[in-house]
Amino acid sequence: MAASALPASVDAATALLAGQRYVADRSLATAVFLSLKLGRPLFLEGEAGVGKTEIAKVLASGLGRRLIRLQCYEGLDIGSAVYEWNYARQMLEIRLAEAGSASREEIERDIFDERFLIKRPLLQALEPGVGGAPVLLIDELDRTDEPFEAYLLEVLSDFQVTIPEIGTIKAAEPPIVIITSNRTREIHDALKRRCFYHWVDYPSAARELEILKVKAPEAGPALSQEVVGFVQGLRKMDLFKQPGVAETIDWAEALMQLDALALTPEAINDTLGVILKYQDDIQRLQGSEAQRLLDQVKAELGGQTAH
Repeated sequence: MAASALPASVDAATALLAGQRYVADRSLATAVFLSLKLGRPLFLEGEAGVGKTEIAKVLASGLGRRLIRLQCYEGLDIGSAVYEWNYARQMLEIRLAEAGSASREEIERDIFDERFLIKRPLLQALEPGVGGAPVLLIDELDRTDEPFEAYLLEVLSDFQVTIPEIGTIKAAEPPIVIITSNRTREIHDALKRRCFYHWVDYPSAARELEILKVKAPEAGPALSQEVVGFVQGLRKMDLFKQPGVAETIDWAEALMQLDALALTPEAINDTLGVILKYQDDIQRLQGSEAQRLLDQVKAELGGQTAH
């Protein structure tokens, strides 16, 4: 894929996202534009399923850059995120060098060479790519431990990594960095200060309907409106986990597979597991509560049609 120039305006950033089938509001497009323009990491926080991770994928595709993803988890360390030495190859090299009567100094100098270095995502992101620096996605940073978060400060401040045996490796061109968090814990201010921050909220009904038109175009207007209205109503309830945009899209596609032209109590009860991921939430909605919410949605849509 040929590389594209960075967007020169907020409108161009909006068009870039739209060209990759991502429907963004202006505030998000502005954050993306400023992050790209000023070369600062973009920190996206919000509930799961609202489209944070997709931003990195869309930018990589739209700009023709390589996407490098670091999926965070508890216990993530430098060996998994940055680099580690290929100990098996080093041991083989040592045996071969000893057989050749190499000195200890020569062996030490030789085995700590880049050809024995296993580069993990953060180190890979500092390397130049075809068409420009890659897009680095640090996904769900809130799942990591605080010590690793502290380690990221050097990378995000100077876009460099220090390897004791080799020295400091610095990016010739900083990568485009997208960091996401589901806010299961607070991220330290020191890291946030190095980023542009944007809270990705659940979309309005109008924007979610626009998203469905792009992501599930086969769904008819009536079904799409009812799906969006029902999901919007669910988000006003006190649920253990509210459905995200991803669940809205999945639900519309699932209903299409069942040849549904409109929402019915039966269709809702049969497919609640697509939009709700906890049994307590499903039990609460099944039956009369789903019927009540559906009646409310149809009444609201009927009122809009009447006007």
